[in-house]
Amino acid sequence: MADGRLCDMPFARVRRKTNVPSTSRTEELPTLAAAARQTPRVALRWISEPDCEEELTHAELLDQAGRAAAALTRLGVRAGDRVAVHLPLIPESVIATLACGRLDVVRSTLPVGLRVHELRDRLAGMDAKVLITADGDWRCGEPQSLKPLIDRALAGSTRIPKVLVVHRLARPVSWTPGRDLWWHEQLAAAPADAP
Repeated sequence: MADGRLCDMPFARVRRKTNVPSTSRTEELPTLAAAARQTPRVALRWISEPDCEEELTHAELLDQAGRAAAALTRLGVRAGDRVAVHLPLIPESVIATLACGRLDVVRSTLPVGLRVHELRDRLAGMDAKVLITADGDWRCGEPQSLKPLIDRALAGSTRIPKVLVVHRLARPVSWTPGRDLWWHEQLAAAPADAP
């Protein structure tokens, strides 16, 4: 290489045929979704603390995720926006994750164990358009409210997002009209063939 010429090493032969299939995975997704809707197989099985069991088939999970994505879109969420999720381990948490993925939005998790000042700090730093929470959850056999924590964390905030509330407990819930919306009502208003 001292004289500026390429070395005399033999080069490997280039194979022109690739192993990439002619149909890519993304092109198969609509077909896979259609097949999932036809086959009633359980995709998610959830057992709650008071021994209630919920099962969602692939079709039901895809339908709920589509409705949730449509509800988020109606609330002004667009690709690249942030959605804060403050949910216990319930099926709606999975549905919210799938909906965020459909819309290409950032899902920011707020762990259920955070205190009010920690929630306030995290919410102030993330600039979420929508916050998804639950009215409560069961812990060690006792119902525990979650919504009042969010209310106190949002008190005095200059940027208050819309709050979607998943109804899990049969108890009264503190409510801020214009800000708080029921999850089940928003999903029921969404079209069945949502994005």
